Amino acid sequence: MAVRSTAEAAPPTPWSRDLAEPSIHATAFVHSFSHIIGDVEIGANVIIAPGTSIRADEGAPFYIGENTNIQDGVVIHGLEQGRVIGDNKQEYSVWVGKNTCLTHMALIHGPCYVGDNCFIGFRSTVFNAKIGAGCIVMMHALIQDVEIPPGKYVGSGVVITSQQQADRLPDVQAEDKEFAHHVVGINQALRAGYLCAADNKCIAPIRNELAKSYTDTSNGFSFAFERSDEVSSNRLGAQTVEQLRYLLEQGFKIGTEHVDQRRFRTGSWNSCKPIEVRSLNDAIASLESCLADHSGEYVRLFGIDNGKRRVLETIIQRPDGTVDAPASTSFKAPTSSSSYNNGNGSSNGYSNGSAKISSDTIEKIRQLLSGGYRIGTEHVDERRFRTGSWQSCQPIESSSANDVIAALEECMIQHQGEYVRLIGIDTKAKRRVLESIIQRPNGVVTTASSSSSQSFTPATSASSSSSSYSGSTATTTRLASEVIDHLRQLLAGGYKISAEHVDQRRFRTGSWQSCGQIEARSDRDAAAALESFLSEYQGEYVRLIGIDPKAKRRVLELIIQRP
Repeated sequence: MAVRSTAEAAPPTPWSRDLAEPSIHATAFVHSFSHIIGDVEIGANVIIAPGTSIRADEGAPFYIGENTNIQDGVVIHGLEQGRVIGDNKQEYSVWVGKNTCLTHMALIHGPCYVGDNCFIGFRSTVFNAKIGAGCIVMMHALIQDVEIPPGKYVGSGVVITSQQQADRLPDVQAEDKEFAHHVVGINQALRAGYLCAADNKCIAPIRNELAKSYTDTSNGFSFAFERSDEVSSNRLGAQTVEQLRYLLEQGFKIGTEHVDQRRFRTGSWNSCKPIEVRSLNDAIASLESCLADHSGEYVRLFGIDNGKRRVLETIIQRPDGTVDAPASTSFKAPTSSSSYNNGNGSSNGYSNGSAKISSDTIEKIRQLLSGGYRIGTEHVDERRFRTGSWQSCQPIESSSANDVIAALEECMIQHQGEYVRLIGIDTKAKRRVLESIIQRPNGVVTTASSSSSQSFTPATSASSSSSSYSGSTATTTRLASEVIDHLRQLLAGGYKISAEHVDQRRFRTGSWQSCGQIEARSDRDAAAALESFLSEYQGEYVRLIGIDPKAKRRVLELIIQRP
């Protein structure tokens, strides 16, 4: 039952007097506090939340595909001029595909195309752009005047206004797809719930059950919508049961895997007994059996589509016996502070059970991968550190944050008592964009509280290098020890040194300006020159540049001060 009281005909204008009205599928739910105007076609099983504005009054028509959810505060509008070609080969001002999520406060402004199975994060803006199928756009992003290829990931706060930026975006990872699929599943459950709440035949049995629970405390509090497959579980939370229900309804097969704590860090999961059933009750029984057989281990649930791909991969049990909370009925997106937390919450694919790598390093890895860069690692002993004779650790081929973290830890363990550094590599320009030491010979691993450049901020107290240096020794009250290390390595390698600065407004567009060449040949003079730049450009970003004078290319770009 669609709520149609918010739908209005398009107003007469100089460019259109057709008075077109919205077309809303009978299975869609449109909240009465939303507003839909003009030639808008809304497909089956769509949910439109309160506070949404979909106005096809200037630009038209609009298309919203089946199973798509449009969340609170979303605005969809279009310019009079400019059209995109929908999947049906017709012209539209705005086309939004099926199984897509437009989340809270997003702005979709035509001409605009958003493909199937996309996710547009909170307060992100898409204007005059095409976003291919399966793309993930996180929070507060801006996409304008570009075409994003299918299956690409746009990180939070990223601004994409040139096709070159769009072409360099990284691929969506499995954990990101899981997140988007889960949001679709949750919103389909919400759609069913809202439609039930508006239907007295559906809501009456639930109210009766609630009334009964208030007087009969022996039964507890448990109910389900009026369905033939009403279920209960002593071990699984409501969120897992709903996920199982959604997977079966969508025709997915169910799979489960387990792993002990030791193998969890290497990702060596083993399959539980195959679940061949098509009944929700049988699936729950099989899943509970797997949990019981592997208590004290991680257990995860996933769906398998016809193309043998995994969807909605979610950890549902942890070694401490924690199962997803029974009262949990919503899915929260990971934040930068919790994305790699191996606590008792729902897995989001970035579990990290190690204290060897700091949260700053993990965030740096995430930023590099989001920017489309490759990750590398190098090591060197104390004797060769002074000559800059670094050697590569095992190559990291994966673009998954989990795999990169595991590879970094492996390198650090194999080369205990040595320096280990993280490398960011621009594969297209074939140059390094970051070199950051993450382990030192004395066993010190950089942490968020250290004064290293790992956190991209200069130290505020005096610091010096942890290794001796036969030349002049730089002492500084503003530069971190790692910056001094970089200066020494650059000078020892015969590279030139310079610095660049940019204010906060221009930082997002990459409009850096040169501070000037540093002609110093000693680390003391170079450090003094850098410090003068930091003082001159307080409140701005400042980065250190290393230049290969023969190849005339940059070998290092390292931000050493932030606003």
